[in-house]
Amino acid sequence: MAEADLLAAGITPNQIRLSIGLENVDDLIEDLRLALEEI
Repeated sequence: MAEADLLAAGITPNQIRLSIGLENVDDLIEDLRLALEEI
């Protein structure tokens, strides 16, 4: 999303947007763990 659209939706730069589908829960946890190690 464009920055202006994010701000209009109340989403600020210091928030994390998380969209989850029907993936295996263990895969989701591992993906989150790896992503959080990067920040």
